[in-house]
Order: sequence, then structure tokens, then C-alpha cells
Amino acid sequence: MTDGSPPDGLRSFPAEDGVLAYRDRGTGPPLVLLHGGFLHGAMWEPQLDRFAHTHRVIVPDARGHGGSTAGTRPFRHTDDVAALLRRLDCGPAVVAGLSMGGGIATDTALEHPELVRALVVSGVGTSEPDFRDPWTTAVLADVQQLLLGGDATGGIERFLDFAAGPYRTLAEVDPGVVGALRTMARHTLTEHCGTGGQARPVPVTRTWERLAGIAVPVLAVNGGLDSEDHLRLAGRLVAGVPNGRTAVVDGTAHYPNMERPDAFDTVLAEFLAELPDEK
Repeated sequence: MTDGSPPDGLRSFPAEDGVLAYRDRGTGPPLVLLHGGFLHGAMWEPQLDRFAHTHRVIVPDARGHGGSTAGTRPFRHTDDVAALLRRLDCGPAVVAGLSMGGGIATDTALEHPELVRALVVSGVGTSEPDFRDPWTTAVLADVQQLLLGGDATGGIERFLDFAAGPYRTLAEVDPGVVGALRTMARHTLTEHCGTGGQARPVPVTRTWERLAGIAVPVLAVNGGLDSEDHLRLAGRLVAGVPNGRTAVVDGTAHYPNMERPDAFDTVLAEFLAELPDEK
């Protein structure tokens, strides 16, 4: 398990606005892994170690996260993913993402379909979430209030409740996972937030209305203890595409790939093996 530190072997390239960082390991069919909000590519370290034996695994840091600089002009995360894949000349790829990264992955299937061979999400539907349940909305509201009030430590600790989910306490989660998430979130807030001149990403719109146009296979791998909203949104995505299905990693919440990497990797490996030309 990663300790949450920025990963070794980080590469970068100059984008139109700043620098974008990524990891690129292994050979074979390309597999892109997109991290969650406040985090960076180190959250995928267990999957990078496993799948680099069979795939070319590409793990970008989104703008304003990890080794990537924040945007100063309007940008879209999906366009950054597309720019990286075109630069590496390795599409179409299986594009997988968790939480914010899953929303970006879905955006990429919608906006750059020629670059996406299959789509995998975890704990998310599209980049236009419709949060309703009291637990999720309370956590999000508290995080925002604490951060806007200048309490970065309090905001991070409240954010970590997503690792536990609504049915556990944080003390019931592997302390190594909690520590890694805390380290990544602190890095993001310390290195990238509050420095001024930052641009917010431009949202991709009408994502739910366009789901039927995603023709590639779609898999949602959810933690069984994740919030009602996150499970509902992932289910809505799967129901809205022509070829979608779900899988559950029991005993985990919003970060199943970190809590139970072996179980998560088994589900992902089986999905990859079913794709044409993967066998």
C-alpha cells in the first residue's frame, strides 16, 4: 500500500497552460487510471504494480493535484486526458477512474470517444453528480465550510469520512489507507490551493442525457459500504449505457481499490480479459 507520498518515476510534459504529470509503466494495451479529488496518482499504486505486467498503465495527476500545476486559464480535465493519450500515441485505452476521476473518465468517453476502448468507474456516475442523501450532503457541506474558513486540517479530516462511509467510523478503516489519503489531501491543499490565479475546470454538460451514446463496455466497481448517493449515481450510469454492469467489493466504502486491492484488481482483471483482443 502506498503511503500517499508523490510517486517515484513521475514524468511530465508542458501543456498549453502549465505542466501535467503522469506515470507510465509497462507494455501492452493501455490502461488509464484517474484519481479522486484532493488526491493524486499514488492512490493507484496497488493497481500500477499489478497491471503493469500485462498493460501499459498510465496514471495522470489532474491539474492542481500531485505533480501537475493548477490551471490559470479555463480548462477541462477530460481534454488534459485526451492530450496525454495523443501525446503518448496510445489510444484507444481502457479509461478507469474513481470519484472525481470516474467523472472525468465518463467525460472522456463522451467527449473523446475515439480514445476510449472501455470505461470503468468507482463510486460515481458522471461529472454532474446529483447528491441527495443527508450523509453525503452533510460531509460535502462541512468540507467546503471548513476549507473556506481556513481550517485545512479540519476539512481534510472531514473529507476522510468518505473512506469510512456512512456505516463505519474512521477507526474501523485500515490506518494505512487513512494515512495515505490524509497525506495526499494535505499535499494537494498545501501545494496547490490558495495560491491565487487558479482557474476552475469548465464543466462538461448534458452528461446524463448523452449516456446512450457511450457504445463501449462500462463497468462500475463500487464499495459495498459506500454512500447511498455514490452507489445510486454509479447505478444510474450503468443503466443509461447500452453495455454496462456493476460489481461490488464488500467491506469497503469509497476507495475499494485501496482497502481491498486484491478483490478490486480481480474484478478489473476479469473485465479486461473479456474485452476483444485482451485474451
